[in-house]
Amino acid sequence: MSAERVTVFGGSGFIGRHIVSRLAALGYEVRVATRSPGPMPDLEPGDAKRPAGTEKTGKGGSVLPVYASVTDPASVRAALRDCDMAVNLVSILTEPEEGAFEAVNARAPGDVARIARESGVRKLVHVSAIGASADAPSGYGRSKAQGEQNVRAHFPDARILRPSVVFGPGDSFLTMFGLMAKVLPVLPVYSADTRLQPVYVEDVAGAAIACLLQEDLPEETVFELGGPDRLTMEEIMAFTARGVGRTPRLIRVPDRLAQLQAGLFERLPGKLLTRDQLAMLSRDNVVSPDAAGLDTLGIRAQSLQDRAPDYLSKLSLLRAFRK
Repeated sequence: MSAERVTVFGGSGFIGRHIVSRLAALGYEVRVATRSPGPMPDLEPGDAKRPAGTEKTGKGGSVLPVYASVTDPASVRAALRDCDMAVNLVSILTEPEEGAFEAVNARAPGDVARIARESGVRKLVHVSAIGASADAPSGYGRSKAQGEQNVRAHFPDARILRPSVVFGPGDSFLTMFGLMAKVLPVLPVYSADTRLQPVYVEDVAGAAIACLLQEDLPEETVFELGGPDRLTMEEIMAFTARGVGRTPRLIRVPDRLAQLQAGLFERLPGKLLTRDQLAMLSRDNVVSPDAAGLDTLGIRAQSLQDRAPDYLSKLSLLRAFRK
């Protein structure tokens, strides 16, 4: 019997690599659908521990990078041909141009879901974000909510994952703060009192795997993913600085000044900070009290304190610049 095939859109990214490596270790044929297909030399075998309730056995999975852009339906259809399951991780946090949120975060998820259903895909996991809401203060949050709605319209039994901020080796969150702390005597803190619930990347990958492979899935279709700790932005930055062996002074940036700075930064390459991000940070980014989460899927959340110190202590400015 041939191995089942899984297409992972955005599989070469931070979260995607963990999902891909675990699926391959479990014996699945994995298509890594990306706009820049190529060798994945940094792909390491993930934790192949089988989620509770799964039946798939065997080894010898494979990983095949293929071209696909979620805004190009023809390439999506080609990537999904003869596939049994799919995961969509593609998203943008900032808009390179007006309308990009609508195209990538809102419309494309619906196209992926529609084509997946038309192609005979049995299971679909869509990765969204905590804060996705039609009344979100940020364009990002509203576009993610629209994306979820479009997925449900075409693939009603798709599982939707909403992680809080995701951390782990190679992340763009703690890593950025850590590198800043290594070189700056003073660190600006934006939205200092906003609470987040950092979730470990392997736990997010585990949730996606569980939604694909568990035979008896919980009846819930939306899962909010957060770690065991709820920390303010200021607490997270202080923790990160300690993790890289530094003690910079943390300066809270007043809201009005933050808006002015974001208006400048978003005009520069890289968009280090945008007004839309500040709007997103105006609300806490934590799991809702009654939401289904990691525990519903049989996953024990790993803490920032347990997982982050090891990779923070190894952060290298030279290595970061080489990338």
